[in-house]
Amino acid sequence: MDIEVLGTLAVREHGVSVTPTAPKPRQVLALLALHADQVVPVSALIEELWAGAPPRSARTTLQTYVLQLRALIATALEQAAADGDEGAVGRRTAKDVLVTLPGGYLLDSGGGTSDVREFDRIAGTGYRAMDAGDFPGAARLLREALSLWSGPAFADVQGGIQLDMETQRLEETRLCALDQRIEADLRIGRHRELLAELTVLASRYRTHENLHGQFMLALHRSGRRSEALDVFQRLRATLVRELGLEPSAVLRRLQRSILMASPESPGAAETTSERLLRVG
Repeated sequence: MDIEVLGTLAVREHGVSVTPTAPKPRQVLALLALHADQVVPVSALIEELWAGAPPRSARTTLQTYVLQLRALIATALEQAAADGDEGAVGRRTAKDVLVTLPGGYLLDSGGGTSDVREFDRIAGTGYRAMDAGDFPGAARLLREALSLWSGPAFADVQGGIQLDMETQRLEETRLCALDQRIEADLRIGRHRELLAELTVLASRYRTHENLHGQFMLALHRSGRRSEALDVFQRLRATLVRELGLEPSAVLRRLQRSILMASPESPGAAETTSERLLRVG
């Protein structure tokens, strides 16, 4: 089974889609797919579907959705067998793929792929490269991990409480990898190449201090000191207006170091900014 959730939901058994179009079964499959090879409690599925106000028939209705998913899986297995896929012949049934266990259900991937697991694996290797000082390797690996994202997680799934929490968690992991990839690129002198991307990111994440600090550094190293200082002032205004907070001490030190440096000498800001880039 191949599972993709980092963008639109796509679950395939032996290359055949088993992703339903109906919203509720789609929610069930999304939660099971994210936690493939793990038991998802019935209570979590019911909370996802009905947000704390389940009907009396909740368990029966959930069982109906599971049966619908198994029907799609059975069709996929039959089609794979008809196409001569030896791995689909006499090996797995729909009940082997979507398993009923005490207290919940388990989607058995059969050793297939999961874009979330692949992202975590590659990003983890990238973080270790950063720790070892291999910044070109870290930039390459983290860029590869981020390329697995085709949009927001579960972009075409109408999520409930559980999926919304998981979507937020996944977005945080993506932002962490993005932050580290940008740091790696800055460490190898790609500040000019980053300017367009950081312009968009600073606009999208208007209170994210680390991204703004990286934007300030990239601008300063490109000889655009006044624009780097403008970024700080816009961030400060947003933080004060929306959160009632001042920028962090680290970011204020970066601003002062840029103020004291000449446009032709960005190195004066380097030590402070590198400490900034290690924050978080």
